[in-house]
Amino acid sequence: NYWVTGVGVCKNVLSKCTTCVEDALSYLDQVKLQFGSQPQVYNDFLDIMKEFNVHSTQVISRVSQLFKGHPDLIMGFNTFLPPGYKIEVQTNDLVNVTTPGQIHHITPHGISVQNIPTVTTPQHQSHLGSSPSTAALAAPVQPTPPVEFNHAINYVNKIKNRFQGQPDIYKAFLEILHTYQKEQRNAKEAGGNYTPALTEQEVYAQVARLFKNQEDLLSEFGQFLPDANSSKKPKISGLKDQSLAEVSKHGIGSESLFFEKVRKALRSSEAYENFLRCLDIFNQEVISRAELVQLVLPFLGKFPELFNWFKNFLGYRESSHIESFPKERATEGIAMEIDYASCKRLGSSYRALPKSYQQPKCTGRTPLCKEVLNDTWVSFPSWSEDSTFVSSKKTQYEEHIYRCEDERFELDVVLETNLATIRVLEMVQKRLSRMSAEEQARFRLDNCLGGSSEVIHRKAIHRIYGDKAPDIIDGLKKNPAVSVPIVLKRLKVKDEEWREAQRGFNKIWREQNEKYYLKSLDHQGINFKQNDTKVLRSKSLLNEIESIYDERQEQASEENGAPPAGPHLTLTYEDSQILEDAAALIIHHVKRQAGIQKDDKYKIKQVVHHFIPDMLFAQRGELSDLEEEEEGAELDEGGIKKHNGMAAGGSPAKSRLLFSNTAAQKLRGLEDTYNLFFVNNNWYILLRLHQTLCSRLLRIYSQAERQIEEECRERDWEREVLGLQRDKNDNPAVQLRLKEPMDIEVDDYYSAFLEMVRNLLDGNMDASQYEDSLREMFTIHAYIAFTMDKLIQSIVRQLQHIVSDEICVQVTDLYLSESQNGATGGTLSTQASRTASEMSYQRKAEQLMSDENCFKLMFIKARGQVQLTVELLDTEEETSDEPAEAEVYYVERYLNSDSTSPELREHLAQKPVFLPRNLRRIRKCQRGREQQEKEAKEGGRKSADRADNLAKMECMFKLNSYKMVYVFKSEDYMYRRTALLRAHQSHQRVSTRLHRRFQAWVDDWLKEHVTPEMTTSCTKWLMGEGREGLLPCTTTREPEIVHFMSINKYRVKYSAASKAP
Repeated sequence: NYWVTGVGVCKNVLSKCTTCVEDALSYLDQVKLQFGSQPQVYNDFLDIMKEFNVHSTQVISRVSQLFKGHPDLIMGFNTFLPPGYKIEVQTNDLVNVTTPGQIHHITPHGISVQNIPTVTTPQHQSHLGSSPSTAALAAPVQPTPPVEFNHAINYVNKIKNRFQGQPDIYKAFLEILHTYQKEQRNAKEAGGNYTPALTEQEVYAQVARLFKNQEDLLSEFGQFLPDANSSKKPKISGLKDQSLAEVSKHGIGSESLFFEKVRKALRSSEAYENFLRCLDIFNQEVISRAELVQLVLPFLGKFPELFNWFKNFLGYRESSHIESFPKERATEGIAMEIDYASCKRLGSSYRALPKSYQQPKCTGRTPLCKEVLNDTWVSFPSWSEDSTFVSSKKTQYEEHIYRCEDERFELDVVLETNLATIRVLEMVQKRLSRMSAEEQARFRLDNCLGGSSEVIHRKAIHRIYGDKAPDIIDGLKKNPAVSVPIVLKRLKVKDEEWREAQRGFNKIWREQNEKYYLKSLDHQGINFKQNDTKVLRSKSLLNEIESIYDERQEQASEENGAPPAGPHLTLTYEDSQILEDAAALIIHHVKRQAGIQKDDKYKIKQVVHHFIPDMLFAQRGELSDLEEEEEGAELDEGGIKKHNGMAAGGSPAKSRLLFSNTAAQKLRGLEDTYNLFFVNNNWYILLRLHQTLCSRLLRIYSQAERQIEEECRERDWEREVLGLQRDKNDNPAVQLRLKEPMDIEVDDYYSAFLEMVRNLLDGNMDASQYEDSLREMFTIHAYIAFTMDKLIQSIVRQLQHIVSDEICVQVTDLYLSESQNGATGGTLSTQASRTASEMSYQRKAEQLMSDENCFKLMFIKARGQVQLTVELLDTEEETSDEPAEAEVYYVERYLNSDSTSPELREHLAQKPVFLPRNLRRIRKCQRGREQQEKEAKEGGRKSADRADNLAKMECMFKLNSYKMVYVFKSEDYMYRRTALLRAHQSHQRVSTRLHRRFQAWVDDWLKEHVTPEMTTSCTKWLMGEGREGLLPCTTTREPEIVHFMSINKYRVKYSAASKAP
C-alpha cells in the first residue's frame, strides 16, 4: 500500500519541522507518478527514508543518485530536511548540500566537504537577542531527531483502520493539519511580523475534540506535537526547555524501565512472554483497553505500583468501564491466593470461603436463587484424607492436546456468541420490517438488545467494535431502525471470516491431535527411557547387589552376630517358551556384528542356544544346518583344532560343541532340581540382562494376548447383543481422527513387534517410528519395550566378553570340569550328599576370581517354576572352624615372642644385614628394657598400689588369610591414681599460659584491624549509650574472675514502664 507507507515516511519528519502531511503526500505522489512503471525505485526511496534518522548527508546522496535526471524531485526533497539543511542542483551530476557550518558537493565519484567560516559574536552580546541567522552561525544547530519511522507508520495505519467506516473524521484530521501548514507558511514568509492563528496547542485541542473517547490515538498524537503535549501534561513540564531528543529519550527510558521491572517481578520467562502476548493482542485491536487491563491483572495484580503505572500509561479509567462491562476475572487473582488448607472443612473435598472474600456481583439472582444456590463451599480436590498426593505434571504432549482443546473451545465460544447475537438482531429486524415509519422511530431496545442476556450480545459487539462498542450499543438502543442492519451486516461478515479461519485451524488441530494423541496417553514412556538406560548399566547392576550385601554386613555387626545366609537377589523365569524369542533376537543381532570373529559367534550361539536353556531346564535351541556345514568345512580345510583343551576328532560339528554332555542337560525333565554355577561379574551381568529381556518380552506377549481376548469378547458381545459387525477401523479414536487406522491385525501384534525390533536393530526403522507403532498396538503398556534395542546390544557385548575374556573362559571351563564330578547340581532331596564337592567347587571358584566379585548362582526348578537366586560371596570369609595342623603351627609361631630359628640367628651373626646406627639403637633399647625389668621387680608392689589397669583386649586370626583383627568392644585401659591431683595442681599454670597466648594474638589483631573509635563505639553499645530507638534501661558492668581469668558481666535493668525482652 503506497499510500500508507508514504504517510509513514512523511510522518518521519513531522516532529519539530514546519513540514505538513499534505506536502509530504504531494511529494510522494510525484515520486509514484514519475516511477509508476518502476515500483522498485519507490520502494528503495522508502528504504532510504528509514535511515534518515542517522545519516542525513548520506541519505541525501543516495536520494540524488536514485532520482538522477529528475532535478525537480531532488529539489523537492528539501521538504523532508530539518532547519539548516538545503539541497541545490547545479548540474545533472553535481548536487550541493548546505548543512550548518559545511557544504557537501555530491558527485558520482564521491562527496567532498567545504567548511563555512564561522562568524563569532562579541562576548557581551546575548544569544537571546541575536538574529536567527547570526545564532545559527555562532553555534551549529543540532537537528531535532524525527519520530521513529515504524512509529509513524503504525499511527497512520491505526487511524485508517479505526475510522474506515467514518471517512469524515479522517478528512477533518487532514484539514486541521492543512490549516496548520498554511499558518506556519504565512508566519515564515512574513519573517516574524505575523502571528499564526493556529498554534500547536490549538491543533492538539482540535484533534482531541475530533478523537473524543480515543485516548490512545490522542496520547500518541501528542508525541508528534511535544510543545502542545507538554502543556497538557504538567508532570513533565520541567522538560520543556530540553531538546526533543532528550524528551524522547526520557519517554523511552521510563517505558524500558517498566518492562525491565515487570520481567524481574514475574521471574518466569514464560509468564513474561504471556504478558507481552497480551500487549500484542491489544496492539492488533483484538481486545479493548478494559479487556487488556483484565488480562494483565493476574500478572501485575500483586505489584500495585507497576499495575497503577501501566493503567496510567494506558489511559485506563476504572469508573468508565465498571458499569458498561462486567468484571469477569477481577477476583480471579484473589481466589488463587486463598489458603484453603486453613478454611473450614466439610468432608474431605469441600472448603468454606473466608468471610473476608468478596463475592462477585450477580444481577440476575432472585430470592429463590439466593436461597438454594451455594456461595460458600468450594470444591477442594484431595485424593485421600491423609495423603499428600500431588497430581503429576502434564507432559509436553498432553500440553499440546490441552492447548488444541482450549483454542477450539475459545473459538467455538466466539462463534456461538456471535451467532446468538445475529439471531437476536435478525428477529429485531423482522419486527422492524412489520412496523410503520412512525413505529420504527418510537421503537427502542432494552439492555438485552432484544434477547434474554445482557452480557452475551454486549460481548459479541464489543469484540468487533472494540472501544467504540458503548456508542454502538447506545445507537442500537436509541435508533434500532438505522443501526440494526449495519451491525447485523458486520456480524455476518465476521461470522463468515471466523468460520473460514476455523476451517484452517481444524486442519492444524487435527494434525496435532494425530501426532500427539498416543504420546499424550503414554505417561511413563518419557521418563522410562532415561531411567532405564541408567538402571541397565553394568555399574548399576553391580552396585545394586553390593549395597544389599553391605546392608546385611552392617546389620550383623550391629547385632553382634553372623550375617544371615541366603541369596541376595531372587529372579523368576515365568515362561520357558519366551526363551526362544529372546535367543532369536540376540542371535539376529550377533550375526550382523562385523567386529565379532566367526569362531566367537559360534561360541556365542552355543551359549545362547545350549548353555542358558540347560541352566533354566528348558529345551535346547537348534543350530541351523547351514551353520554346522560351514563349521565342518572350516575344520576340513584348517585341520585339527582345539578349544578349551579338547582336541578335534570325530564329527567336525560335534568336535566344536562346548556343552555336549553336561549334568544340567540331564535334569531338564525332572522336578525339584537345581543347577549350581559360580560366576564372575560378566556372567552375572549377562544373566541379569537376559532375565530382564525375557520378563519384558513376556509382558508384551501377555498384553497382546489380553488385547486379543478383549477384542474377541467385544466383537462377540456386539454381534450377539447389538447385532453389529464392527470393522477394525470403527475404533472411536480412529473415527475421531485422533490416530490413523492400523494395518496389522490384533492377532499379529506380537509377531509384528518382534519384526520391528529386528528392523530397529538393523537400522531399517527409526526410533520414533518404532515407538509410535508400539503405542498404536499396545497403548500405554508399550513403554517397557522402548529400550529393547539397547538391552539386546548390552547382552551381545557381555556375550563377546564371555567367549573372549580369559577369566570368563576359565569360569566356563571350571563349571564343565566340576560338572563331571557332580558338583554343579542335582535333585534338591540329595543336595546334602554333594556338600563336600560343592564346597570344593566354591573354593576353586574363589581362588580363580580372587581379583573380582564371586557370585553363587542357583537355578531352582520347583512346582513348575524356575527361579534364579544370586548370592555375592565374601572371598575373605572363614571356610572352616577346625584349622589344619599347618595353620595351628603358624599361629603358634606368630604368638611366640622368640620365634627366630637358631639357623637364622647364626646367619645374622656372621653376615649382619643391619645398618650400624640401627644396631646402636637396638642395643640402647635392650639396655633400657633390662633396666625397666629390674626396677619392676624391686618396686612391683609399690607400682601396683599406685596404678589400676584392666586388660580386655582380644584379637583373632582369619585362617584363610592369616590376618589379625581386633575383637569388637574389647579394650585396655590404665589409670594412675595421682593423675587427678596433679591435674588440679597444674590447672592454674596451664590455663594462665594458654590465656596469655590467646590474649597476645587478640591484641595483635585488634591493633591491626580495630580503631579507637570502633573500640569506643563497641563499649558504648555494651553499656547501652547513644542508641536511639532502644527501650529505656540501665546497664551495669560487674568484673569477675572465672578460671583464673578476669571477665566482665553486663546486667541490664529496664524501667518500670517497659518490659524486658
